[in-house]
Amino acid sequence: MANSLMDSVISSLGPQILGPLASHLGLNSDTVQQGLQSGSAAILSSLASKANEPGFLGQIFKLVTNPDNTQGAISDLVSKIGPALSGSAPSSLLDLGSTLLSSVFGSRLSAVTDAIGQSAGIGSSKAGMLMSMAGSLVLGALGHHVSANNLSVGDLANTLKTEAAGLARFMPTGLASTLSSAAGAAAKIPAAAESAGNRWLWPIVILLLILAALWFFLNRGGSVKEAVHSTASTVASTVSSATTALGEFFKTTLPSGIELNIPQNGIENKLIQFITDQSKPVDDKTWFNFDRLLFDSGKMQLQPSSQDQLKNIAEILKAYPNVHVKIGGYTDNTGDAKTNLDLSAARAKSVMDTLVGLGIDPSRLSSEGYGEQFPVADNSTVAGRELNRRIALRVTEK
Repeated sequence: MANSLMDSVISSLGPQILGPLASHLGLNSDTVQQGLQSGSAAILSSLASKANEPGFLGQIFKLVTNPDNTQGAISDLVSKIGPALSGSAPSSLLDLGSTLLSSVFGSRLSAVTDAIGQSAGIGSSKAGMLMSMAGSLVLGALGHHVSANNLSVGDLANTLKTEAAGLARFMPTGLASTLSSAAGAAAKIPAAAESAGNRWLWPIVILLLILAALWFFLNRGGSVKEAVHSTASTVASTVSSATTALGEFFKTTLPSGIELNIPQNGIENKLIQFITDQSKPVDDKTWFNFDRLLFDSGKMQLQPSSQDQLKNIAEILKAYPNVHVKIGGYTDNTGDAKTNLDLSAARAKSVMDTLVGLGIDPSRLSSEGYGEQFPVADNSTVAGRELNRRIALRVTEK
């Protein structure tokens, strides 16, 4: 048996794994090995940092001892690595690995993946596939270690804590600080959310003020003045329309005792009403659109301002523990359909990962990308395309 968990992972990285994976990703074996080692070390390091949390580690222990986490599962995964990573061929082990990543990193997963990708000189998409594979490899190593030594949850916690100090050397420079700083940022979210209110509108308001100032000072050229005034009016109209659509913010107390400050017409209030109304059955057609989520353009990364609404959703799910939900991602029809489908799936999963990071059991969540399917507005107009680019939520059990 290998001397450590990390040794177990490294010893599994033979040509039978590196070759097919490198071929599928179009990378050399050294780059693939570096990415897998970095990702595995980051996973184990984050597990070790939470080893004193019995509830969390108990959840991880269930993944480790899952019947699908067998020594033969890795070989089966490698034999169909391309279809498995693209999602066209199901892999129970890859699904378990994905759940492990969501549980360990939550909303930090994108930052960790980007750091590993930058270190290896590869894009975030390929880095994400390496992280998915690393999650499966770590599960395999943990499963073998627990089985071979007949370990309990407490024993596994002690093993992780013992090996924590030696993991940093397998991670690229800066990744350890990314993990710690991201954790620190996550810890500040609850305090920041207390004063949320209409804070998401401030970037637009600031832009409006800047444009107003430009209009005031650039009055020497009529065309410039008219253009700036027109833009300022458009921004003002956007702010007004957004505020009107959401309605007034009000405070509501959940059964858990948590008080939320939410808009009358926002997803939070609609979700609460649906959950508590026994006359409304669960179906596959009732979706609720998020109304205050923002992503970096063309990317899966959520902007920090999105945390307020996601924390509200997490608190609602905690207050109603029997509720299960599905996250759906959608795009407009601009660009390549396959790219749109992949982006919508990545964004939906990013939202799900964030909810897991906020304390929601992964077994209660699922996500799927639908790309440009199921438009709710006319894609031939700017306003229509804006409405079609959305993330929605559907209650699957209550």
